Amino acid sequence: MPGTRSFPAAREQRRASRVDGGMPRPSLATAQRRHRTPDERSGPTHRSRLEVVSAAPPEPVLPDAPPGQRSAPDLLSHRPALRVDARAVKESLAFAFAGGAPAGAFDRHVESASLPASTWDPARFAQHVFLRELIVGCLHFTSEGRTYIPSPALLGRALSQPPSDRDTVELRRAIFRELTGSEAQRRDLERAYAALRRWVGQIETIPISRGEGSRRRLDILAAAKDAFDALAGGFAGARSGLSRLSAFGAAVRESEAYRRLADLLAYDEEIATLDVRIRVGSDGHVRDLRALSIRENSENRFYQSSLGRLITKLVMLWRGYRFSDDELLARHVNSVFDGIEDDLVALVQLLGDLEFYLAGLALRDRARAAGLSVCLPELASLGFSDGAHGARGGSPGRELKGLFNPLLLASSASTVPCDIATDHHDATVIVTGPNSGGKTRLLEALSLAQMMGQAGFFVPAAEARLSPCHGLFVSLIEQAQADQSEGRLGMELVRIRSLFEAMQVGDMVVLDELCSGTNPSEGEEIFQLVISLLSELRPQAFITTHFLELAARLERERPVDRLVFLQVELDAQQWPTYQFVDGVARTSLAHRTAARLGVTREELVALVERSKRAHRRRGAEPA
Repeated sequence: MPGTRSFPAAREQRRASRVDGGMPRPSLATAQRRHRTPDERSGPTHRSRLEVVSAAPPEPVLPDAPPGQRSAPDLLSHRPALRVDARAVKESLAFAFAGGAPAGAFDRHVESASLPASTWDPARFAQHVFLRELIVGCLHFTSEGRTYIPSPALLGRALSQPPSDRDTVELRRAIFRELTGSEAQRRDLERAYAALRRWVGQIETIPISRGEGSRRRLDILAAAKDAFDALAGGFAGARSGLSRLSAFGAAVRESEAYRRLADLLAYDEEIATLDVRIRVGSDGHVRDLRALSIRENSENRFYQSSLGRLITKLVMLWRGYRFSDDELLARHVNSVFDGIEDDLVALVQLLGDLEFYLAGLALRDRARAAGLSVCLPELASLGFSDGAHGARGGSPGRELKGLFNPLLLASSASTVPCDIATDHHDATVIVTGPNSGGKTRLLEALSLAQMMGQAGFFVPAAEARLSPCHGLFVSLIEQAQADQSEGRLGMELVRIRSLFEAMQVGDMVVLDELCSGTNPSEGEEIFQLVISLLSELRPQAFITTHFLELAARLERERPVDRLVFLQVELDAQQWPTYQFVDGVARTSLAHRTAARLGVTREELVALVERSKRAHRRRGAEPA
């Protein structure tokens, strides 16, 4: 109606009232805004929830909050920081609080959160290890009866960009240790995540009618209070980074903004108490109903008597504005929301942080259900210093017991663990064996174990000792592309060139069937060239090949240092056991694979005869 002020028009007036006792309220966002880069101020790029992991380098970690400011409850960085774009999140919160938002509107803020600095580039390996499929198929989790898929964008970046800072890795590992050692801490984590999701669900709800506005906004505030209470009331006795959650929740509950929130919700629940006396007749009908007393909740700060509400309306009418009782309540609701807005920004960030740990616990549960084990690996200090790898004589070895491929957990196939060990971390391991013997699955498992271990995540092994590296390069057999400019050999050479262009000293290199796209003699020559040059960069290398004669010759001659040879173990009937032992395979057993897939002479002849008979029945066979 004319003269009525709408929510957007009154926003600046409400912001002016966002003070506690006349002093500006501490802000997570404004306290750190001066440290943000121009790229951060421009806002994040929208990403689809199932988008392939971005290869863009992470934004730098923001510094600690200044003295007197509330630290963000950051569970992914050693130094607590607000890693989401505060300005963009606040804009989304304001619009969603006013009129709702589409489902998933806040996921883009979670997905674009910055992460600690990393030297890893996901473009060099993420697609080859099927990282998105791992997250969607194996890392989904259940919280309070509902199943959630963690954000492939944020979790994918958190896994594929392991932090260079050792303290950050140890923070994550300590949180996982505490969660697996205490069912109470895990329940508190699940309860906190469920409360956050309920709050997001409320704020993303679009009201059906205008009359639902104040009721919906009160429900949003109630859900936010539940989330703060879940953080403050949980994680008792936590000694790891989980203590940040309870500290943040307690700090919020001690603030004046939270007290105003609690008072408003209490006033909404109890505006007055009415004592009545009811007289009932012999037929069960009410004969008399009499009010004995009415006690208004006058001690609540939001209480206004009938006269007070009338005076407020008259004053506003004199100024040219017309308000209903519902609009008077909306003024208080909006003011309370503005008071807690900075803390709500931190809740958005927490969604992604909690998903990291719930996904890890889900992997552990899924592995145990399959009779397998995961662990937090022993990480050598190598690689977390200044980038130097030290003398080759003192390098620690690699050992994984009960290693399995976590991608197989998403299928009904039986998963067979294996043991892999090398005396030195910078060995070049050449793997041979029959087709379908598990070589490619081994490469995937080794790559995922290194990535997950360095990210502070569980690795798919019962026990593990790993040496951190500064980067990972994975190249499995690539599918042909419609627009590729080279044939199979050309594409093979392109991936070799890409390897040496991107590789740094000490990187981990995983290559499947190197140089398989040309004739054996020329392929072997290129293979030897790659092996000899790789050794100068001291990589952690794993390479599969079917050049068995070449592998046997390399095993005898040892042209480069630290060559290790593994072969697929066969049982008494010459079937692969999916274990790996020292040595070079004598055959690839291609005939076994052909027989298993129905590619024998007898079966192909039968198919040819069937086709000829069908042709004759159609009466079209030539003379």
